[in-house]
Amino acid sequence: MAAVATCGTGAGSTGSMVAAGSKNNVTSFQRRGPRASGSDSSYSRLVSIAGTRPSVRNGQLLVSTGLPALDQLLGGGLAVGTVLLIEEDKYNIYSSLLFKYFLAEGIINGHTLLVASAKEDPADILQELPAPLLDDNVKKDFDEDACNHKTAESNIKMKIAWRYQLLPKMEAGPVSSSRFGHYYDVSKKMPQELIEASKWHGFFFPEKSSSTLNIEPCSLTHGYIKLLQFIQNIIYEEGFDGSNPQVKKQKNILRIGIQNLGSPLWGDDLCCTENGNSRSLTKFLYVLRGLLRTSLSACMITMPTHLIQNKAIISRVTNLSDTVVGLESFIGSERETNPLYKDYHGLIHIRQIPRLNNLIYDVSDVKDLAFKLKRKLFTIERRVE
Repeated sequence: MAAVATCGTGAGSTGSMVAAGSKNNVTSFQRRGPRASGSDSSYSRLVSIAGTRPSVRNGQLLVSTGLPALDQLLGGGLAVGTVLLIEEDKYNIYSSLLFKYFLAEGIINGHTLLVASAKEDPADILQELPAPLLDDNVKKDFDEDACNHKTAESNIKMKIAWRYQLLPKMEAGPVSSSRFGHYYDVSKKMPQELIEASKWHGFFFPEKSSSTLNIEPCSLTHGYIKLLQFIQNIIYEEGFDGSNPQVKKQKNILRIGIQNLGSPLWGDDLCCTENGNSRSLTKFLYVLRGLLRTSLSACMITMPTHLIQNKAIISRVTNLSDTVVGLESFIGSERETNPLYKDYHGLIHIRQIPRLNNLIYDVSDVKDLAFKLKRKLFTIERRVE
């Protein structure tokens, strides 16, 4: 159909195309090559930013979450200009690990970081980031884990093969910032020289709350107002605003990480009362998405949704997020001692995947996902019974 539409623009137009094709011994379709090269050049500009790649589904620019298996489940990665909401596990053990993966991936790729927290000093968070792994070491760790599961029964082998099909293929060689998605060793810390060479901005709410703020009263809490102003200033002053860049320099990605949003530490009462006012949090997310949509930035937010008693509030928060991933830890639950779950540490739920420029969202087709924290690696697997 595309060929008919291209050539059927009129008799005179078609004749001139045929004549030109005969003269240069090429077809009319090949004559459109130079125009295609223009789009190719824009394509190359799109992927020229380190640590990014275009989506095979819609061409949207993607960044890695820092966990290749999660990238695969989200359709290739996290779209630039979107919000990834992580529903925290009860003890905030594994959600904080995903948060650190996201930040560590930014350091390896040379992205600018913006770390916001009301609980931990951002400088301390960076000191706890996991170290990158060599690809050959990752392969060896996966192979060792697979060997530990070997049995004589062929059906068990089939289960292992099914379980590991989520793991992307790895190439042997050193860690490279030009590749998309890296693996990290949770038993080691990020080298200090990498942290010192990175560019990051920290927002520690206890330090910001003491300053005076001269603005008109509104429905946002003091912490949310200060954080939005801080994010907006970084986006505009450092040229991450894609619609109106103010700084002429090579493009880069701003990775925004916000920890424990919605908790009482941010001055929000959502988790304290059943009928808490959700207007402050929902308005914050609405304004934040507006800032992200017009900038080269991606945001990960962790939120203690298990503490929010009003399900209607959780629904509104979900609708204001682009991608939603829930973590359910087995710690303190019956599943911790259930033999059916002995190989896992918790479940992971892909609740929502964005369908950009649409009013609806996609739901992942992959179900029964579980996660496991090994000695070095955090892995996501299909749960088998």
